[in-house]
Amino acid sequence: MHLFGPALALLSRIMMAFAFANLVPLGWAWFEDDEALRAVWGASFGFTFGSGWLLWLLTRAHNRELMARDGFLLVNLVWLVLTAYSALPLMFTVPDITWSKAFFETMSALTATGATALSGLDHLPVSVNIWRCFLQLIGGLGIVLLVVAILPLLGLGGVQLYKAETPGPMKDAKFTPRISETARGLWGVYFLFSAACLLAYRWAGMSWADAFMHMCTTMGLGGFSSHDASFGYWNSAQIETVAIVFMTLAGISFLRYFVVLRSLSLRPITGDREIRSYFFVLAGSIALVTLMLAWHRVEEDWLVALRTSAFHVLSLATTTGYASADYAQWPVFVPVYLMFLGCFVSCAGSTGGGIKMVRMVLLIKQARRELVRIIHPRVVNPVTMGGQTIAPSTMTTVLGFMLIYGAATMGLTFLMLLSGLDIVTAFSSVVATVNNIGPGLGEVGPSSNYGSLNAFQLSVLSFAMLLGRLELLTVLVLFTGHFWRR
Repeated sequence: MHLFGPALALLSRIMMAFAFANLVPLGWAWFEDDEALRAVWGASFGFTFGSGWLLWLLTRAHNRELMARDGFLLVNLVWLVLTAYSALPLMFTVPDITWSKAFFETMSALTATGATALSGLDHLPVSVNIWRCFLQLIGGLGIVLLVVAILPLLGLGGVQLYKAETPGPMKDAKFTPRISETARGLWGVYFLFSAACLLAYRWAGMSWADAFMHMCTTMGLGGFSSHDASFGYWNSAQIETVAIVFMTLAGISFLRYFVVLRSLSLRPITGDREIRSYFFVLAGSIALVTLMLAWHRVEEDWLVALRTSAFHVLSLATTTGYASADYAQWPVFVPVYLMFLGCFVSCAGSTGGGIKMVRMVLLIKQARRELVRIIHPRVVNPVTMGGQTIAPSTMTTVLGFMLIYGAATMGLTFLMLLSGLDIVTAFSSVVATVNNIGPGLGEVGPSSNYGSLNAFQLSVLSFAMLLGRLELLTVLVLFTGHFWRR
């Protein structure tokens, strides 16, 4: 308790703050006029808040400055503990659900993965779907950043939490003197976009409930829906256009939006190499997939092919995971290519998953540098980005991340194969969860879900989602002996 007391002390406050998230589905339960549902959400609020308060009583004496080790432990505990507490209401509201499915569902929600193990979403109580989707809004930008922005830290440092939670390799860049001010700015931008997305969905024809839920899962790039058919339920060009616009916006770094608002200039976006690469890859991919759909006569009309292509390229590339058609039935190149895009297209600082576009750009630059060095061994040719030289330590971190990323993907795939899955389902499910994409291929494709997997397989993929959301190193450092030594 003494070694990690400060981390547990802050965890207690996070739990008490998170308990108030239950008031959102509780509010909707009042409209459903269902006493049992109101009792479930009320009990969930009380149990989460009471557990946090009890933990606070046990740890309130530990008030020293948070160290880096405390930050890593706290981030992992937040995702595990809040996932477990979020799963409890599902056990009492979803028929025939098991604990492994409930935990998988809420891990998928809080990590903004969008892989679901539930069927019959259209028939679930509205408050249950609200809960699933609202968790993606919270988890999209990172619940730890939310806590840093809202809770007074009483002298505890937030920089360690920011570094552990923020996706991307350049975590030391600070945009305001105080990290809490940065966090508040990020969430301010996030909710500004969310309000615009909500109104746009409502204008496009969704009900208020559906507009709220899909706003949560669009801005969080999570991809949960209140309908089994996802966007195929509406088959609406207007609704898909709204989704395309806001998925594109959410795939860009919210840090950049924050700087744009502070500087009142678009140069932080237009001059950013990562963002330019992001749009270049998206535009090229939309054109390529459109040609494939038209060439193979999946869509006879070119405009329909363009609309279908744009929607699914944006959905998969930004790791949202919406679908308006069963793209697994398209020419095999297309679904595999879409999953490949989900591995790297999202920008660092966005709500998307994957290795991030900035890492891919740096890897390509490093590869080009090594090719030049083969021909000219003595040439000075540093890796640069945005006119600045990238430090060798940053490149070492990127290369180390990619090595661990590949090893983790292969290791988890072998575990899934060992459990009896076929190679397509095993590999695609791991890729989809490690990169927080959502739907995979095979048994877990867009026309089905993860509900057919057993408890062991769901547990492996839950761990994969946590690895992906916290970018591997934040989780794996806990498995080293040095971490636990005084």
